[in-house]
Amino acid sequence: MPLIELRNITKNYFLGEMDVPVLKGITLDSEQGDYVALMGASGSGKSTLMNILGCLDRQTSGDYFFEGEELGRASGDRRAVVRNRKIGFVFQSFNLLPRTSALENVIMPLSYTAGDLSAKECRKRGLAALEKVGLADRVGHYPSQLSGGQQQRVAIARALINHPPVLFADEPTGNLDSHTSEEVMAMFGDLNAQGITVILVTHSLEIAGFAKRVVRISDGEIKEDYRNGGEGAK
Repeated sequence: MPLIELRNITKNYFLGEMDVPVLKGITLDSEQGDYVALMGASGSGKSTLMNILGCLDRQTSGDYFFEGEELGRASGDRRAVVRNRKIGFVFQSFNLLPRTSALENVIMPLSYTAGDLSAKECRKRGLAALEKVGLADRVGHYPSQLSGGQQQRVAIARALINHPPVLFADEPTGNLDSHTSEEVMAMFGDLNAQGITVILVTHSLEIAGFAKRVVRISDGEIKEDYRNGGEGAK
């Protein structure tokens, strides 16, 4: 059974009396362990699709199954549980709390999802996540004391804190230089090699080249869906 199944997904936005279609019948499957780049120009619908996949938005019509469960019409509470426990998010802008240490930023989601964990256990899990992204020596640093690449690594560690099976990344290298971008993309490749499903949104063919599979979206429709050499990295 695929991890993710989309069946004829549409998304319309209503602007006054106008009905604006953004997604026009997306059908797509993704297996556990896949590494997919959703690629397209600005306005193509790729970020809207990721928001639906991440339970941040609902489709107008069609079916969205995650681990066999239809989530598009699930209650808001159920979608929040899946979003918090089974999905990790990494964004272009990092979204770190500026007056909070790297460790505290990383373990923050546990306050919503792991109330049964002690403070010691939360700290232990946070330290392990920071070590995984190569920042064991930056535990007490604040975002202003970290480079852009290090801030994105903290954001990745935070996304992994609940051990989700899937990681969504929306233009994760958009604020990084080319060298740092390659380092971050190599990290996504390493995480995927450990069995985590990675779904990446990008407008860049170069960044998409790090994925195992490229799904090109244009005008709200899938135009291409192809394997990228099977390596998952350049």
